[in-house]
Amino acid sequence: MEKSTSPKVTGGISERLLAPVLLAFLLLSLAGNGYLVIKVKKLSADPQLVAKQEVVDLIREVGRLIVLPQGEEPTIATVTDPEQLKSQAFFASAERGYKVLLYATAKKAILYDPINKKIIEVAPINIGAPTGETPGTTPVAP
Repeated sequence: MEKSTSPKVTGGISERLLAPVLLAFLLLSLAGNGYLVIKVKKLSADPQLVAKQEVVDLIREVGRLIVLPQGEEPTIATVTDPEQLKSQAFFASAERGYKVLLYATAKKAILYDPINKKIIEVAPINIGAPTGETPGTTPVAP
């Protein structure tokens, strides 16, 4: 009787290939985990970096959907209690977690849904003059 010299096949992968494939998978997993550990340590060392990156990412996302004012960094706010804001038309459709980008110089506000990546509302804003005053005038006391 002759012995077979062909390698055993287990589930479609020969035994000769099984060890190198598992070794490659292990090395790639270790490299990926190492990268994530380094990234987490870097972000933990500078929490401001995380906040700045979130702002950059948000502006990039919204900028894909609408032309944003140039030369101005917006003030960013997050809707935490939409029920308190429902009386204002701009926030009528707001939900918890929506972002508001306020551009003071351009006098523009943008309500953005980061989950569905949609602009919900855009409105002009008037910053500075209290209600009933015309900019550039002084209110008269009674």
